[in-house]
Amino acid sequence: MTADSTPALVQVADADTEGPAPAGPSAARGPRARNTKAYLQYVAAKIAGAAVSLFAVLVTSFFLFRLIPSDPVKQMTGGRPVSQEQLDSLRREFGLDQPMWQQFTTYVGDALTGDFGTSFQFHAPVIDKITEALPATLLLTGTSYVLYTALGIWLGTRTAWRNGSASDRFNTAFALTLYSVPAFWLGLLLIIVFSVGIGPIPGMFPTGGLESGNETGFAYVLDVAHHLVLPVITLVAVGYAQTLLVTRSSLLDEMGSDYLTTARAKGLRDDVVRRKHAVPNAMLPTFTLMFVNLGHVVAGQILVETVFSWPGLGGLFYEGLSVPDLPLVQGLFFVFATAVILANTLADVLYPLLDPRVGR
Repeated sequence: MTADSTPALVQVADADTEGPAPAGPSAARGPRARNTKAYLQYVAAKIAGAAVSLFAVLVTSFFLFRLIPSDPVKQMTGGRPVSQEQLDSLRREFGLDQPMWQQFTTYVGDALTGDFGTSFQFHAPVIDKITEALPATLLLTGTSYVLYTALGIWLGTRTAWRNGSASDRFNTAFALTLYSVPAFWLGLLLIIVFSVGIGPIPGMFPTGGLESGNETGFAYVLDVAHHLVLPVITLVAVGYAQTLLVTRSSLLDEMGSDYLTTARAKGLRDDVVRRKHAVPNAMLPTFTLMFVNLGHVVAGQILVETVFSWPGLGGLFYEGLSVPDLPLVQGLFFVFATAVILANTLADVLYPLLDPRVGR
């Protein structure tokens, strides 16, 4: 090897170790492909975790309600005198005479196909009863969800931005008070004041139910809206308080950040700094809460629906629990838990799109 060839070898070695990566479409797609693969692995892990949670809920829903110290067959007879032969016949009809393990395997196999059995008290498929009651729950909780989410975020951002002001102290104290009040107790209070009437306040709203039953057309829509007022106010009062407090807390954590100081130094108006810089970066905890509450839109509010005699899933669950109607409460429990699990999984899947640091 000659001395003249040595610099060439050194140059080649340097190019191999320190030179730039080869240009081309495959090199350009490298980081993006790795990010996509990591995101898909993240999503797959979340979906697998959700599947495990759903199976755990399926098992729990079967055994939990069998701990209730009551005989559903005797409850179905309504206290009427019946012979032992009749009781045994009812147990055979609903499969309660089978061993526990056989009841469990039958329940799991049917539930995986969407069959939750036949209701003891209604003598109808559980899935049909759930389908009948679901629209009323979505109407009540969906309307409340939209209102308290918008109100909570709007007030939460403004109270945090004016931290320490009189409006901030008032809104925070009022939200803390409402957040600590049980929703069913607030509903009872509203019924006493605005349905029954107290002192100079006359009863203005119905005490419960979805409709009066004698209206049609646009009058029916107004009648349903009239019945919605008190239960919606109850859910909005508690829900907005929680959203406000979470939004305010997360925004306060962002307000001392350097990037906000830089934005102000560039001459941006205070309102623009809040809307386009501070609020988007502070929304992740609120985003989590929004999806948790979204799951509760389907799950309903059992106590609130019971207080207002609302014909939704919550009221249906209370009716089934009083028997106990095992197929009905098992099916409703699974639907409630599934809604919450799916909402949380959806939030987990969307997190990396809002903040790329989450999926790393």
